[in-house]
Amino acid sequence: MGGHCLSDLRALGRLGAVRILVIGTGAREHAITRALSLDTEAHELHAAPGNPGIGQLATLHAVDQLDPEAVAGLALAIGAELVVVGPEAPLAAGVSDAVRQVGIPVFGPAGAAARLESSKAFAKEVMAAAGVPTAMAHVCTSLDEVAAALDAFGAPFVVKDDGLAAGKGVVVTEDRDAALEHAAACLEKPEGRLVVEEYLDGPEVSLFCIADGADVVPLVPAQDFKRVGDGDAGPNTGGMGAYSPLDWAPEGLVEEVLERIARPTVAEMARRGTPFSGVLYVGLALTSRGTRVVEFNARFGDPETQVVLARLRSPLAALLLASATGTLAELPPLRWAEEAAVTVVVASEGYPGSVRSGDPITGIEDAESIEGVHVLHAGTALVPRPAGDDDAAPGEGVLVSAGGRVLSVVGIGADLAAARETVYAGVEQVELAGSHHRSDIALAALEGRVAVPGV
Repeated sequence: MGGHCLSDLRALGRLGAVRILVIGTGAREHAITRALSLDTEAHELHAAPGNPGIGQLATLHAVDQLDPEAVAGLALAIGAELVVVGPEAPLAAGVSDAVRQVGIPVFGPAGAAARLESSKAFAKEVMAAAGVPTAMAHVCTSLDEVAAALDAFGAPFVVKDDGLAAGKGVVVTEDRDAALEHAAACLEKPEGRLVVEEYLDGPEVSLFCIADGADVVPLVPAQDFKRVGDGDAGPNTGGMGAYSPLDWAPEGLVEEVLERIARPTVAEMARRGTPFSGVLYVGLALTSRGTRVVEFNARFGDPETQVVLARLRSPLAALLLASATGTLAELPPLRWAEEAAVTVVVASEGYPGSVRSGDPITGIEDAESIEGVHVLHAGTALVPRPAGDDDAAPGEGVLVSAGGRVLSVVGIGADLAAARETVYAGVEQVELAGSHHRSDIALAALEGRVAVPGV
């Protein structure tokens, strides 16, 4: 799959230092870069465009991450031996295709395979062909079709934008008018179409499966929190926190997902002539009628990546390179820490609506002085210090907010209770005017309130 021929030792996971380019700007990409920096080998790390946190670990490059030729050109210019594409939009734009065409291994599916995420309707078609258990659904291109589908399924109503929407294209509501309003907004887009689904009961689980076009290796499950407020109140967001492991999950869940969902899907994509390599992110609902796929994504999830990679003990570069070069079958079994990890997102005032930017952020060093805490940047920027600031070191800038989700604070502990205590101690140290965060990440699991129907 990749044209660059690295040695057999590298493919087997005993690789030397590799020059790696990470594409993206968020906390997910910071988590990936951090994990790569902790490999036993001293990889040469680059990122584009990156963020101030990633810039502490990697050389940053100014490039349009949605411009395939620009990314491929940068990869060639720096002599990258592996390119890791983090977000969904560059994958859909065909960045991985352009990098492959210049002979560099790339972690991330081709644009045609990334349609598993960029089109909900396409994903349903593939799942049907592969016999993958998922929600019943209707693909709609008019409000009349939407209304009929809503009435056929009944409340709660589930309406999904067919295309990419940064995790905010789904509405689940008891209010039929609200469902129709979201549908109308989806249909106004170019080639507007959407999917109306039956509601799936039961808790949701995220499982990342690493694929190389033929083989599949699962990571560990995590659970994320989509709603903005405590108790799952308020609108959907890109994700406000996550935790791993899931002690309440049924035994054998990972193997079930591998055999009934991930492997059949990867096999179906290969049969279609669009082999899937990279992350097949399987979003699951553990329902009263069994495990069902809620959605597929074609990249690591944010914020679940922050906790999954915090627990990974095997070298990340070897795993990503094996995916990019079609050698997953030769990789040793992955090793995982027994500890729990919890991440809490610190968001700007107004998120997920109109957000305020430019506010100074302080307290990150204080947070990271707590054992078990690290802080990942997402919506941050460095700006020049005001004139006359005598306390500033030469060339030092001020860290400010520059997006909706600003930071992911990660806490690691011996168990879920310890990890929660650790992460919230870290969050308390962060100062950002008007910011907000959820105070109940992993609380229901800790208190034994997560129930799988029928178990």
